[in-house]
Amino acid sequence: MNKPRKMFFVFLMLSLVLLGGCAGDSSELPAGDTPETETAGISPDQYGASSESAPSDQEGTAPIFIIFEGTDLDGNTVSQEIFSQSKLTMVNVWATYCNPCLSEMPGLGELAAEYDPAEFQLIGIVSDVMEGEDQSLVESLVQETGANYLHLLANDSIGQAILSSVSAVPTTFFFDGEGAYLGGVVGSAEKSAWEELIHELLEKQ
Repeated sequence: MNKPRKMFFVFLMLSLVLLGGCAGDSSELPAGDTPETETAGISPDQYGASSESAPSDQEGTAPIFIIFEGTDLDGNTVSQEIFSQSKLTMVNVWATYCNPCLSEMPGLGELAAEYDPAEFQLIGIVSDVMEGEDQSLVESLVQETGANYLHLLANDSIGQAILSSVSAVPTTFFFDGEGAYLGGVVGSAEKSAWEELIHELLEKQ
């Protein structure tokens, strides 16, 4: 099985064990339901994304790279350069009102702590709190859920590069060490399901 088809199969299998998600209008799916899950997609045509930076090794399809700049909860500036710090980066888009998001965050916190950062890193993006707004609720939720990994607040740059591709939360995207987009999943999942997918993706790096 070739790499693109096998990777799609992995994402498809993960969709079978998704727990749920919150729609863009804040409505929540019933617990245990499989959301309207497809592989999430970042388009090279959207602002902040590029497919011209590198040649493709996937059946003529050029890799997609995103360009963004954001701020973490400590006020530090973070850009797409952070992808170079790890072989695989998981970007989890969540919201403060989203129960499925909050339910999976303890498991995500454990994953972030268990891996060598040079191999795997996790970044959260808070979709409903903008830079400059009161972030006390975000900080409280991060502490309560044990999601002790990097979190970025929403802004125009992140909105155009990433959040414009999000129709429900949580949505999770994966990028390799060069910043190339590997794929994504809509909906929350158990820690074990994420572990399986992370392992599969790391084997391909």
